Amino acid sequence: MGVVLGHNQYGKAEIRVVRVFRDRDPHELVDYNVSVALSGGQEAPHLSGDNSPVLATDTQKNTVYALAAEDDAVAQPESFGIRLARHFVEETGPITWARVKLEMYPWSRLDNPHAFVRDGRFVRTATVTYDGSGLRVVSGIRDLVVLKTTDSEFHGYLQDRYTTLEPASDRILATSLVAQWRHTSEEVDWGASHDGVLAALQETFANHHSLALQHTLYEMGSAVLAGQPQIAEVRFSAPNRHHFAYDLARFGLENDNQVFHADDRPYGLIEATVCREGAPDPGGAFDPGQGW
Repeated sequence: MGVVLGHNQYGKAEIRVVRVFRDRDPHELVDYNVSVALSGGQEAPHLSGDNSPVLATDTQKNTVYALAAEDDAVAQPESFGIRLARHFVEETGPITWARVKLEMYPWSRLDNPHAFVRDGRFVRTATVTYDGSGLRVVSGIRDLVVLKTTDSEFHGYLQDRYTTLEPASDRILATSLVAQWRHTSEEVDWGASHDGVLAALQETFANHHSLALQHTLYEMGSAVLAGQPQIAEVRFSAPNRHHFAYDLARFGLENDNQVFHADDRPYGLIEATVCREGAPDPGGAFDPGQGW
């Protein structure tokens, strides 16, 4: 039985880099976790141990820090990802494909213009994939925990002999949201786009009367697409953070939908994509097992 080398990639993962802009008053900073993956021309290292086409992962790490110092693209995760991906493909001979994933940790300014506090409401994300011709830019957020205490229902679902869940006409709806959105251009004001998407997601979640988490996710995605024509699609992964009314009747107490047990597992996991009909795909080589 013959064997062949399939898709392969290598890179440096979770490079922690903080850039302070000292030429601005007050100072500004960005805080990233950067992961690089490269592919192309890597048959020899696998098949014969010849490492001549390998760009060492330590070199990749150093490149991230050097470009963070040299290039103002570092100010936004999408533009920094584009700068890095193009560098690795266009300036490293064997490499034909690069994916740069960034997590950005937001900081808010304190009363002192040079002091900050970590804003832990969410993590901003960006993924840039480049194959020398097609460039794919995907922005996102994760760990955005949102909750509403009313205007949420869930009923009318399938029931069989194993069903015990009671229909709900007024419940707590909560999730820790992961959202990603794909752009059709790199000519974008990345900061303004991010702020606009975040506002659309939060405002829609807050004000939409929900008949299911699926129902609300679709409305959230629709609001994002309505507000930003350069976004082609939005993908959601939303664990349903269940809140069950606690049984106080055994203590002779009433519980009028006021006291809840927050149950973190098992949880329903709702995932959906909301697409703009006919939106173009700018390309970018397929990344097996990674989707975007």
